[in-house]
Formats: sequence, C-alpha cells, structure tokens
Amino acid sequence: MAGQKSGIEKLRGSAYIRSIDYYLVVPILLLTIIGLYVLQKVLSVGFEAYPGNFYRQIAAAVLGICITLFICALDTQFLRMIGWFIYAVALFLLILVPIDGFDLTWKWGADSWLNLPVIGMFQPSELAKIGLVMVASDIFERMGEKEYSILKGFGLLALVYGPPMLLILTQPDFGTAMVIIFSFVCVLFVWGVKYRYFVLAISSVIVIAVPFVWRFYLKDYQRKRILSLVFEGSDPKSEYNLVQSKAAIASGGLAGNHTGVLVKVPVKESDFIYSAVSEHLGFIGTTAVVILAFFFLCRCMYVANNASRKAFSYIIVGLAASFAFHFIENMGMSVGLLPVTGIPLPFLSLGGTAMLVNYISFGIILNISMENRLR
Repeated sequence: MAGQKSGIEKLRGSAYIRSIDYYLVVPILLLTIIGLYVLQKVLSVGFEAYPGNFYRQIAAAVLGICITLFICALDTQFLRMIGWFIYAVALFLLILVPIDGFDLTWKWGADSWLNLPVIGMFQPSELAKIGLVMVASDIFERMGEKEYSILKGFGLLALVYGPPMLLILTQPDFGTAMVIIFSFVCVLFVWGVKYRYFVLAISSVIVIAVPFVWRFYLKDYQRKRILSLVFEGSDPKSEYNLVQSKAAIASGGLAGNHTGVLVKVPVKESDFIYSAVSEHLGFIGTTAVVILAFFFLCRCMYVANNASRKAFSYIIVGLAASFAFHFIENMGMSVGLLPVTGIPLPFLSLGGTAMLVNYISFGIILNISMENRLR
C-alpha cells in the first residue's frame, strides 16, 4: 500500500509539471526580464536610491513568482475562499488609507498608499481589483444557475463594489476606478447582458456621468491633460510629459539609443516605462512587449473558454481585462493616443505592490489553466 501510494504521489507530481501552461508562463517571465533590464538602465542614471530600489524590484519579482507557485499548488475549490479573503483584506486596508497619517497627495495627487512595517509602501486598491473580480464572479455564477435572482444578484454586486469604489474615488484614484469598472463591464458582457443594454448604458454615461465627472470630480490638471490630447499644443506645460515620452520613443530607433544622450522623461521608471523600453531596446523591444502582452491576453481568453466552471471563466476574463486596460492605457498614453494617467505597465514598471499583485493575478489564472489541463 505504501509503494502504491508513493507511485500515485509521483504520478501526481509528474502530472503537475506537465499541466503547467507555458503559453502563459513564458510571456510573463519575458516581460519581467525585459522590465528588470530596462529599469536597471533607467534607475542607474540620476536615482539616489539606486541600487536599493532595483534590488527591491528584483525581490518583488522573485517573491511574486513564489506566490504564483504557491497559488498553483492549491486546489481550485479554495479560490472562492481566497477571493473573499483578498477582498476583506483589501477593504480593511482601504479603510486605513485616509486615517493612517501617511499621505503622498503632495507628490502624486492622491492619498492611495499605506506605509506598512517591513513591506513599506503598499497600495490597497491594487489588491482590491483582484478581490472584487473573484467575489463578483461567484455571484455571477450563482445568478446564472438561478441560485440568486437577478435582483438579489445585482443587489449583492452593488454591496460588494460600493464600499471599495467609494474609498478609491475619495482618495482620489480615478485610474484604478476606471480599471475596476472596465473589468466589471467585461465580466458583465461575458455573463450575457445583451448588446442593446450596453449601448443604452454607454449612452447614459456619456450624457449624464461624463459632464458630472468633468465638472465636479476631475481636478484642473486632469482636465488639462484630456484637453491637450484633443487639442494638441493647447497647453505646453500639461503636454510636457507626453512630448518628452514621444521624443524618447523616437530616439530608440530600431534597436535602441546608443548615442549616450538620453531624453529626460518624468516618471520614466513607472508611468512612462514604455518610452524607456523604446529608448534602450528600440522598435524591436517595444514590438516584443506588444506581442508578448497580446499573446498572453489571447491565451487567457482560451483558458477562460475551456474552464470547468463559469465562475472560473469570469475570474479570468475579469483579471485579463484588468491587465488589458493597463497594457493599452500605458502604451497608448506614452505615444499620445490616450490621456495621461498614473497607470503602470504590468511586470515592467517600478513598484513592488504592482509586481506582487500582478503575480497574484497571474497565479490565479495559471491555477485555473492547470486545472483545465489536469481534467
């Protein structure tokens, strides 16, 4: 019996290795490597905290990979419990943000961070994105199976989304709020809401919500960023970051800028990391980032389509939508196609919080993919 049990355990271990979806793993690892390479180049020029900040980024990536492996080792039946746990922790931390006495509004225009012991600066809204998707996916599945009525289901969704969204908007962190809304809309669409309701909702948002947000929520510098995108050259001060980003991208050429004269781009290590990728790796590097991101997202949709449960499909769609928003917005704003926001580029931008949260999301997606392949 002992020998038989040992054989079963070996078989399970072998199956576990074979079940790893390398179509998901390889793009993420390559993006992380590209990010670390570019960050080393960026941080080594003019950053007083270097090399400490670079070592912390490496540590975050390594820890993120370890967390991913841990999540993959869990049975998918625990995902619902994990989702509620992440949601509860994120909500608790969001409540602490305005009362902890640590405020970076003077620097970033929003009070979105906590200064935690050992961990350091942490942004709870990043964690909330995962918790909301996982909890909402369970509710959507229960509505689909008629366990919850439509009225009860959407009432629960309102209760789940309401407190975190209110706390995030009051920080104010409009960028993260947009990511959460986009992710929710994508899951809602996959769940089965008809096209005409989407058209009606979008029309209502344009007619009612947009003027209200423009007048009462957006700050003056945010309105100027949007206007400068529509009317190029109208406000050179507001367009400075964008102009410098375009110049850095152009200087990269085919394989990177090897002249030694680099373009100064504000927040090049984070919000405008895509310009740094072009500057150091050129058109080849930026194209590689786009292809890897696109391939990863396509693979996510394939995994979602083959998931054993609807809730798993919704989780992957929601998390992939969050990744997609970050990829599209960050790259789009760097080249002047979208308004400038504080949205980092996943797995590339400097930031331990973002790196860890991205790997947690990736671990959940990989866990579901492995469960599909083991069936």
